Amino acid sequence: MSDSSASFSSQVKSDLETIKRGCDELLVEAELSAKLEKSYASGQPLRIKLGLDPTAPDIHLGHTVVLNKMRQLQDMGHTVIFLIGDFTALIGDPSGRNTTRPPLTAEQIQENAKTYYEQASMVLDPSKTEIQYNSKWCDQLGTRGLIQLASRYTVAQIIERDDFTRRFSAGQPISIHEFIYPLLQGYDSVELKADLELGGTDQKFNLLVGRELQKEYGQQPQCVLTMPLLEGTDGHEKMSKSKGNYIGITEDANSMFGKVMSISDSLMWRYFELLSHKSMQEINSLLQQTKEGLNPRDVKVMLAQEIVARFHNKKAADMALEQFNSQFRDGELPQNIPDITIGGAPARLLSVLREAQLVSSASEAQRNVEQGGVRVDGARVEDKALRLEAGTYILQVGKRRFAKVTLTS
Repeated sequence: MSDSSASFSSQVKSDLETIKRGCDELLVEAELSAKLEKSYASGQPLRIKLGLDPTAPDIHLGHTVVLNKMRQLQDMGHTVIFLIGDFTALIGDPSGRNTTRPPLTAEQIQENAKTYYEQASMVLDPSKTEIQYNSKWCDQLGTRGLIQLASRYTVAQIIERDDFTRRFSAGQPISIHEFIYPLLQGYDSVELKADLELGGTDQKFNLLVGRELQKEYGQQPQCVLTMPLLEGTDGHEKMSKSKGNYIGITEDANSMFGKVMSISDSLMWRYFELLSHKSMQEINSLLQQTKEGLNPRDVKVMLAQEIVARFHNKKAADMALEQFNSQFRDGELPQNIPDITIGGAPARLLSVLREAQLVSSASEAQRNVEQGGVRVDGARVEDKALRLEAGTYILQVGKRRFAKVTLTS
């Protein structure tokens, strides 16, 4: 083996370790290893694809799990393609759903897409990011092209997808246009000549369709890297704006800090692995220190400061910590606030507020949430359906009503 070949192999091994950190599955590792080695030998970067449908106007920390991985690949020198699915969003991705997703209007998609790339650039290096819209080629397919594309995949292959199988077995309706979605996502890979596509674990089937279609079109099949779906602040459901358990990357520093501090001590380590830029050696060291007596809350402060500094700046992170400490640790809370234990976790926040006697009724609790007057551990709550896992929380309604509530299972 030549010195250069040995150097390439060493680099590929190092890169694969970075790429696989926190990932759920890499298909096929041997193929990606060969692609990386060929890339270094030829000086030709790999083409890395990530597609996001602009179904909502904002990006949250759950989205950044995949974006962080894209940034790592970008820093290795590869070409990152940020694909905005403005055409496929018209269909609505049925992945993981039990019902047909209502399609968005073209106006909604256009409005949401305006902020997507701007927010993604808070993670990716915009000077090294290729931005594409899949309407560019999907609009040109036409009816004839769509029929030709559909002829390359069978109904038997499509129905293998878990969510389609479940819905079919349960007698739940599946619209024909939902079968088209994975084909169009796969066709995006053909048009972009992707070497590697990233997505959440719920996207595995769609990503594999891309591999098969590339073979059909005479291309080398892309490798597939799936990343875990990050749990939201409730520690139960995947992070989602519709569930109210999200941390938006454009939220103000105090709210972002407070929400990170509200996650459970056990969930904190998953956030470290998927969101932190600390090495796994550093994270494992912190984990060991907590086992030896380091307060997990102090470790969580490190995580909260790192995330706030990334999306704001260090000064904002320091000020958020100061604000958090002054409100929750340095005596600015009212004296002798009620210390209450409530069973039945996970429980709806509205019910907890009522049981803690911070409100007189569910309607009053709902009204206070709508008016922005409810905080959990200092973070303003915006979702009326928020559920709290087992743990201890400082709940606040308005400026003067506080309670320290411990929720038990």
